[in-house]
Amino acid sequence: MEGDSTKKSEGKLAGRRENRAAAMQFLYMWEANGRPDLEEELPLFFEQKENPRDYYSFAEELIAGVAKNLGKIDGEISARASNWSMDRIAKVDLAILRLAVFELLFRDDIPPVVSINEAIDLSKSFSGADSRRFINGVLDNLKGSLKRPLRSAKR
Repeated sequence: MEGDSTKKSEGKLAGRRENRAAAMQFLYMWEANGRPDLEEELPLFFEQKENPRDYYSFAEELIAGVAKNLGKIDGEISARASNWSMDRIAKVDLAILRLAVFELLFRDDIPPVVSINEAIDLSKSFSGADSRRFINGVLDNLKGSLKRPLRSAKR
């Protein structure tokens, strides 16, 4: 029995990680293409993915949240990316940052340390070592201003 719950938990974590990667990829593409209409682009994007669209429901939540709160998210990134203008940040790094900042600011069901660790893992897969340090620095700066526990989620 215990193995079943561990397997479910690992599956959920792997699914969330894959959903975050899909969300980051979409956000990268969305920005690179001039932020086209989400309603038109999301179905096309998910048609190309390995799993059925409903598998990516968490990714869709993240994408919609980033799009809805883009001004606030970009404001936080800009304020915390010392000596970096938004147009100097690599598009992949910007997509990772937007995703993580959205989670930190608007998803209190996800512990902040999880959001930061996931962003660092995404940068390991999709970006370079300098990017990892940059992303970690921006998110660590934001983490210090949060008014909630860093290691637990709101239930």
